Amino acid sequence: QVQLVESGGGLAQPGGSLRLSCVASGFTFSGYVMSWYRQAPGKEREPVATITPSGRSTSYPDSVKGRFTISRDNDKNTVYLQMISLKPEDTAVYYCKVTIARYTYWGQGTQVTVSS
Repeated sequence: QVQLVESGGGLAQPGGSLRLSCVASGFTFSGYVMSWYRQAPGKEREPVATITPSGRSTSYPDSVKGRFTISRDNDKNTVYLQMISLKPEDTAVYYCKVTIARYTYWGQGTQVTVSS
């Protein structure tokens, strides 16, 4: 079955960086758009990055543009989220997501806390 397993979260200082990973299994990874979302306490889950199957095209909301970079390694079935210049408002649980045949799958999430 489809599985998404995130890792790489933790505590970072403002201005710091973290790299998240999401290892996928149970489907043909190279054929699907992959996305990262985040959910802060008391807020709705929101998208932060999306990448096409080939990796040639990416998109970001203005809130993270220029600071977050999504990439993928189709040989390793892994999607990454490199985050730099982190801000306290980036604190959230980060999830990777894939939609297959109109069904959306989520990982378990990884906590990112940005605090001094």
